[in-house]
Order: sequence, then C-alpha cells, then structure tokens
Amino acid sequence: MKVTSNSSVGEIVAADFRTAKVFEKHGIDFCCGGQVSLAASCTEKGIDQKIIEEELESIKNQPVERSQNYTAWALPFLADYIVNTHHAYLNENMEQIAAYANKIAGVHGGHHPELYEIASIFGKIVTDMVPHLKEEEEILFPAIKRIEAGKIAGLTKETKDLELIRLSLEKLQKEHEAIGDAVHAIRHLAKGYAIPDDVCNTFRITYQKLEEFEDDLHKHVHLENNILFLKAAQL
Repeated sequence: MKVTSNSSVGEIVAADFRTAKVFEKHGIDFCCGGQVSLAASCTEKGIDQKIIEEELESIKNQPVERSQNYTAWALPFLADYIVNTHHAYLNENMEQIAAYANKIAGVHGGHHPELYEIASIFGKIVTDMVPHLKEEEEILFPAIKRIEAGKIAGLTKETKDLELIRLSLEKLQKEHEAIGDAVHAIRHLAKGYAIPDDVCNTFRITYQKLEEFEDDLHKHVHLENNILFLKAAQL
C-alpha cells in the first residue's frame, strides 16, 4: 500500500507486518491505537514524520516472509493461528506472571511502591482476559467459521451468526481498549521496564515477563483489531 499522512498505523502494519518494528522502536501503538493516522501518531510522539516514512520505505526493500502475510490468510486459518499461538501463550503464562508480580510487590514494595499497583492492574488483566478469550473461542470464531464454510458450500448466511459476530465485535473491541490501557499503565509505572539496581532475580524475571507479555499482546490485538475483526465485520 502507498503510505500517506492519513494512513492509519494499524492499516500500514496490516499491509506489511514488518513495519511493526518501526512503530515499536518509536513507541507508537499499532494495535489498540491502530486507527490513529500516521501524522497524528508522529505529532503525539513528537517525531519527524519523514524519519518514520524513510524507515518504513527501508523495510519495504527487504524480502517478504510468506509466514507474515497475515492479511492474505483465510479467516478460519487466522482464527486458529490466534488461538494456537496467542491464546496458548496467555493460558500458559498469565497466572505465573501474576504470581511473580504479587511476590515482588511483597518483597520490594517498601522501596518500590509502584509494584503494588502493577500487581493489581495485572491481576485485573488476568481476570478480564479469561471470559474475553472464551468469547472469542466459543462464540466469535465458530460463527465466523460457519459463515465461511457456508460461503464455500454456496449457502445463505445465517442471520443468527451475523448478529453474533456484530455483538461480539462491539464487545471485544471495547475490551481490547481497556486491556491496552492497562498494559500501557504498567509500562509507565515500571518506567519502561528499567530494572533498579537493588532488586533480586525474581524482580528481573518479572519485568522481563511483563515486557514479553506486552509484546505478545501487541501482535495478538493487531491481528484481531486490524485484520480479523475488520474482515469479520465485512461478512
């Protein structure tokens, strides 16, 4: 796609996921804040737009990996990828990260009171994420698959499934915004996950895990908000 000032950040990354590296480098949100234009994002961050455009152009000159061409994937395949990759990551790591966050708050909270709030915010993320993932896996994704299967078979779209998709998309997108805000709050409290000198290895591991969680969430929400949800809305 041709990138302009009015192109949204999410749109740019959806067209070529390699560009995500540029936005990550400059701290520009391409998932939950993906609908913001390139010009507005640069203004908000105080970055020269020409620098971003040059870096984006440089990325385009590199070979494209077929495995990252998510926009070309069929919706059922993309939904399965999200479940098997990102939902699996969350299910395997959320509880452990929450336990670590509570542990370091108990040990280091006296000198680093921000840890109490970090642990509290992450605990709410875990609580909210459980029904969120269930909604996607048991309601939205199956409805999308039924409609896609019906298209192949030449069947009429089920009104019930279309309504399920509409209601789910509305609900899930709002939840993405809330989870995105929570993760940004944690990063701010953790000062970009900079590790103080007076802490133990568990503290270091916790901050590393929190940053890993944020990185995975960015890609996860991008695939849903900027690709899967947009295509599902067109059904």
